Amino acid sequence: MDTIDVAVIPGDGVGEEVTAEGVRVLEAAARLDGGFRFAFRTFPWSCAYYLEHGRMMPEDGLRTLADFAAIFLGAVGYPTVPDHISLWGLLLPIRRGFDQYVNLRPVELMPGVTSPLRDRESGSIRFVVIRENTEGEYSNSGGRLHTGTPYEVVVQNTVFTRMGTERIIRYAMELAERWPRRRITGATKSNGINHTMPFWDEVFRAEAERHPSLSAQLVHIDALCAFFVTRPDQFDVVVASNLFGDILTDLGAAIQGSIGVAASANLDPERRHPSMFEAVHGSAPDIAGQGIANPVGQIMSARLMLEHLGKPQLAEAVGQAVRATLAAGVRTRDLGGSATTREVGDAVVAALERGR
Repeated sequence: MDTIDVAVIPGDGVGEEVTAEGVRVLEAAARLDGGFRFAFRTFPWSCAYYLEHGRMMPEDGLRTLADFAAIFLGAVGYPTVPDHISLWGLLLPIRRGFDQYVNLRPVELMPGVTSPLRDRESGSIRFVVIRENTEGEYSNSGGRLHTGTPYEVVVQNTVFTRMGTERIIRYAMELAERWPRRRITGATKSNGINHTMPFWDEVFRAEAERHPSLSAQLVHIDALCAFFVTRPDQFDVVVASNLFGDILTDLGAAIQGSIGVAASANLDPERRHPSMFEAVHGSAPDIAGQGIANPVGQIMSARLMLEHLGKPQLAEAVGQAVRATLAAGVRTRDLGGSATTREVGDAVVAALERGR
């Protein structure tokens, strides 16, 4: 029997609670298949680890993770540690160290979930946002001069490389070619940002010429946010820079009913390094330990992991099990239900096993 090694980093807050349910679903999927097993190894890297060791992960953390097939991440961040330390100490080094340049975030209004958008029914919202994940507006370039004085100057540089821009747009367009309507939308702001965004637009148009079967359009980010609300059914694949993609996907999570159901994958499409899978939500310290966190985002991230690992039928089975669970009314408080984290996990596993 084949063994797939997966590194689990529960992280902070509700991370441990939701990753536990995601692991249970992955184990159930492996049993359903019968031809492989998962070998999970858990690492305690977190804000608590930082407070004890002065680092979010050991100095050789990336070398430790390098031999795993995938990384399953819970959540990062806690009030006792500044966000720039927690994110730049764990999450971003993994994304960049392993060149996980694709951040893939599906947006789907699932059965049994009510969108805050009026008259939107299950299945009427279904698209994916492809976010550039290693450069752009979140590049670690800039600094502060004359700190704390009236003359203080703060510079934050945005870095767009041709290689980075071409590869993320190309990935998104190749994905869009597999969608029935073959629509690709690029997020831009070239009417106000006069260097990086016109460059982004040029690359987008050049790639669109190489994919003539696609219906391709560039939309300014402010209008695109409005369109996510007023006509979300018009989108198939949306491609955006690091910052724009981050903002759009939080909005996407809201229109699909709760950030608790939003999943994501940090991918190295060339498979030189392990890819990482995590829910979009944060560590939610205000509800940590209460057993009420929504595990759906983490479980749907497990679905993305199965797909990446070459198990598309199992991935689809997990997705259908989640949809059946929500349709049956097994929902956590953020979705208007009363189920616990564990009860949702139990229901998904049971639905998965019934579908064998």
